Amino acid sequence: MTRVKICGITNVRDAESAMEAGADAIGLVFAPSPRRVDAKEAKKIAEAVGPWGTAVGVFVNEKIGTILEIAARCRLSGIQLHGEESPSVARRLSLLYRVIKAVRVAAPADVSGAGDYPAEFILWDTKTDGLRGGSGKSFDWKILGTARMKKPFIVSGGLNPGNVAKAVRLLGPYGVDVSSGVEKSPGKKDPRLVREFIRNAKQK
Repeated sequence: MTRVKICGITNVRDAESAMEAGADAIGLVFAPSPRRVDAKEAKKIAEAVGPWGTAVGVFVNEKIGTILEIAARCRLSGIQLHGEESPSVARRLSLLYRVIKAVRVAAPADVSGAGDYPAEFILWDTKTDGLRGGSGKSFDWKILGTARMKKPFIVSGGLNPGNVAKAVRLLGPYGVDVSSGVEKSPGKKDPRLVREFIRNAKQK
């Protein structure tokens, strides 16, 4: 069954609501964003998720020491690298955490060789100027047909309750990731949209 990650969680209530709806993971953004959380709040959120799900920290070109410090303090289970982090950074982090590498997609050249990156999962996201996720825009899924899928992949970028079932059916991903597609406003999730998204993503 397709895994679901609700990204851009900013408060305990939204995290608990996502878990109750059947989410497998939540994403905590530590990079400049309307959905950014500080380590203190992130720790509370991760603790609320507890044994029912996975708390993933999202970082963009952050120093590895800072990533490790935040991950340990917040008891994260996974690290998502959403910048131009070198393979050596991913290798070091993967000794302690499950690593997701985000790849921003706009053309076939963007997916070429991405599967060689030393991360457990590849997350395909939409390439948009000035934004690292949360744009609400989709990319052309046909582009993924040119990728050499060597490892499990996660689809992101413009997903919402209305199109996630199609994405799962056409692409067969390990998981799907959503942020703005289930929000009332940036960083504030809509419980009804979250439930609908998860239900549609996991339907057989």
